[in-house]
Amino acid sequence: MNLLDRTVDFTAALRRAGVPVSSAETVDAARAVGALGWAERDAVRAAFAATLCKRPLYRPAFDTLFDLYFPPRIGDGVSLDDLDDLDDLDGDPAGAANGAAANAGVDPGELSPEQLEELRQALRDQLLDALRDGNDEALRALARQAVSAFGSARGSSARSWFIYRVLRMMSAETLIVDLLAAMLADSERGGLAERAARQTITDRIREFEEMVSTEVRRRMAEERGLDAVERTAVKPLSDQVEFLRASQRDLVELRRQVYPLARRLATRLTARRRFGRIGRLDFRRTVRASLATGGVPVETRHRPHKPHKPELVVLCDVSGSVASFAHFTLMLTHALREQFAKVRAFAFIDTTDEVTRYLRGLDLGDMMARISGEADLVWFDGHSDYGHAIEVFAEKYPEAVGPKTSLLILGDARNNYRPTSATIFRRLCSRARHSYWLNPEPRSYWGSGDSATNVYAELVDEMVECRNIEQLQAFIGRLLPS
Repeated sequence: MNLLDRTVDFTAALRRAGVPVSSAETVDAARAVGALGWAERDAVRAAFAATLCKRPLYRPAFDTLFDLYFPPRIGDGVSLDDLDDLDDLDGDPAGAANGAAANAGVDPGELSPEQLEELRQALRDQLLDALRDGNDEALRALARQAVSAFGSARGSSARSWFIYRVLRMMSAETLIVDLLAAMLADSERGGLAERAARQTITDRIREFEEMVSTEVRRRMAEERGLDAVERTAVKPLSDQVEFLRASQRDLVELRRQVYPLARRLATRLTARRRFGRIGRLDFRRTVRASLATGGVPVETRHRPHKPHKPELVVLCDVSGSVASFAHFTLMLTHALREQFAKVRAFAFIDTTDEVTRYLRGLDLGDMMARISGEADLVWFDGHSDYGHAIEVFAEKYPEAVGPKTSLLILGDARNNYRPTSATIFRRLCSRARHSYWLNPEPRSYWGSGDSATNVYAELVDEMVECRNIEQLQAFIGRLLPS
């Protein structure tokens, strides 16, 4: 396969990963690389990124696929220089030979436990030096050596590769104490210098772990084919990660997107209010202005437009099954509170309590923890009970929903086969100006098992599937008043 065909396949893989790439952009990428040449891999990566990536959130998928389709090396990827680095370790020729054999692709199972531990310790010593110095090239070389030594296991027909095995053998996180001692030297412990050093060490360890992951994916792609690896290697785009399946790292990235999303929506709303409509005709000012044009009202004058700012009431399920979804939606509610005359938030599991007070602080990192720990959310057994929660809400807060209120319910409607209180909920929806329900489950799951979706969907103005940031953004754009 020539480089042009590989470029076309690469752009097709980007499209499959959710990155929009047009035919014209593919041509631009080929022209850019043609002008730069293929000699410098980093320059090729930069040229492709400049022509194919329109948004920062596309970059992780781009980098993963670029490393698969344009790998820096093939095979073990360990040069003679890499092997020479182990020659003088502890002055033990046997250890050096075992290290070289492992780096050449020998199954670690063929080494004795003592030899394997010697090789592991030698690589960890080099890793300590590379992390302390921040030497990226040394870290890449160590990632290749570690994967060659510890990452493979021979099966009956083919070799398998494991990221976890390499990271466990290298155990980079156990080097933090030694790294801190080396980096801080005579500096006082516990101050700003230590915090900065810890953050630097953490970032470097994370970079090394990503290098190991990249190397393992490259080896797997060579042995199993690009298609087999591509499906599992590329993570969903951050705005398409499902709330209910997000990992801890995904949650951090999703949290980072909430406030930029709110700012964009608020800016659009302000512009729409300012320029979208004009007020009622001011007849007196129009006549007065027409005197300058001989009594002809060439320009009309209007009264200042006073946009209507409605109230927002959020009723949110914070049980364990949908807690991450509730977390981000309440954060967005907090960020948008200035766009509404009043914002009130209520949380429930099997009973309801108002949690508006938790939305007033600036630090929302522990918002859900405080809600779970301080709010009165459990009445009977701590399992979701939408019917009882709705009854308590209507009884304790009868004034919350009125003709100016947009009622927003967040939850999966999984009611554990309990009463739905549909009559009370219908009365709440009829009193509200608008009523919406955001459901984080796929639409195909609605109404299955203990889901009461079919009952509630008939009572609200609209029940919306909202599984990720992209769908949440689309809904909020429709929710905001014009």
